[in-house]
Amino acid sequence: MPRPLVAEWLATFVLVFGGTGVVVVNGLSDKAVSLVGIALTWGLLVATMAYAVGPVSGAHMNPAVTLGLAVAGRHPWRLVPGYMLAQCLGAFAASGLLWALTRKAPHLGLAPTLPFHPDWAGECFALEVWLTGVLMFVVLSLSAARPEIQPLGGFVAGGVISLEVLFGGPVTGASMNPARSLAPAVVGGTLDFLWLYLSAPFLGAVLAVAAWNVVHHVPPTEVKP
Repeated sequence: MPRPLVAEWLATFVLVFGGTGVVVVNGLSDKAVSLVGIALTWGLLVATMAYAVGPVSGAHMNPAVTLGLAVAGRHPWRLVPGYMLAQCLGAFAASGLLWALTRKAPHLGLAPTLPFHPDWAGECFALEVWLTGVLMFVVLSLSAARPEIQPLGGFVAGGVISLEVLFGGPVTGASMNPARSLAPAVVGGTLDFLWLYLSAPFLGAVLAVAAWNVVHHVPPTEVKP
């Protein structure tokens, strides 16, 4: 398997296992971790893996981000299917390991992403579009940032994730990542509203590309691996 795909598998595995794992630990410990702790965990995981595998694969860790970068001309289209497959496989491996470690406490679940109320599915869809759009806009901006700014990219992206989990997490679960939602839903058997988390992030990413083009006026360029 090409090294970039291995890197995407590994990075997504670490992200999903750590991010969903901290939600499970929060339930196991009577919310000792707290929403702030969960948000910081997600952000730090993104930042850590961005620096760990970024030079190899770009550290997308998210099919929506991969799609957005391709639409913007910042990632080769021919690599998109492989990246998305590697990300999903990494997420499934993470959910499988988390299930194996917590099977004695099945009531904890695998941290599926769900709307805070079934009647608010439409509103949660819109919020997931917005959350992913903001993330994608920042990622694109970092990809075209000045050389002195780019070394800070991992922490900036991680900071955005933490902020969005802080206020979006209690409402939608703040997925922003189809692989993150797909794996816990399938492995844990919680398929309700999965359509929301498989569609809203992709829409948000594409809309962010349009907004980024308007704001930055950056011509698309085919990125060579």
